[in-house]
Amino acid sequence: MIGTYMKDKNYTGGLLLEGLLASWPVCLGYIPIGIAFGVLAQKAGFTPLETGFMSLLVFAGSSQFIAVSMFSAGAGAASIIATTFVVNLRHLLMSSSLSLFLGRSGRKKLFVFSYGITDESFAVNFSKFKGGDWDINRALIVNFSANIMWILSTVAGGYGGQFIRPHSFGMDYALIAMFICLLVFQLKGPIYIFTALVAGISAVLLSLCIPGNSYIIIASIFAAGIGVFIKKKVR
Repeated sequence: MIGTYMKDKNYTGGLLLEGLLASWPVCLGYIPIGIAFGVLAQKAGFTPLETGFMSLLVFAGSSQFIAVSMFSAGAGAASIIATTFVVNLRHLLMSSSLSLFLGRSGRKKLFVFSYGITDESFAVNFSKFKGGDWDINRALIVNFSANIMWILSTVAGGYGGQFIRPHSFGMDYALIAMFICLLVFQLKGPIYIFTALVAGISAVLLSLCIPGNSYIIIASIFAAGIGVFIKKKVR
């Protein structure tokens, strides 16, 4: 009985360690971005408590940046909610990709796991799942360690925002820089590079004729479709 307990304890400790080792780059990247968001939220009139609750309930960096910017510009609640919904539609694509590896997981774990899916945690977990030695328990640790770091960082930025001038230290560029870094790590072959180029060029061209941010979703779907088509032809 003692041996079984120690074995379970070691197994749990191993899961925790593996999840934390996989998530530390995301957590490290969330610190400057979270602080940047907290500062912007403070300048928009949010209290640190409100900023923390937003990070807890929404937990989507790009959507939070957009929502705060729209709030500062005087946009109405309906416009902010609709824009956030459209921007977060990409989570359907990420969830669909991860569902290939989570078919045998229980509904409760899937419900909890779905809350923590972000662009960064998706990139880490998807690559780990493709490697074969990964499961939902390790993935949950990645999701929630990143979630905790994001909340703490945004609250810290909210408290420190009163001492920092707007647009200081290139904070407005922090989120864009992290997305570029994530993209670079996903470029593992010519097809991926070509797909990224198609997405970038399409987004730029569509932004000239489509108002709002919907062009990002359209360009992503278009480029992904072309990428899948080419990959099937190559095979």
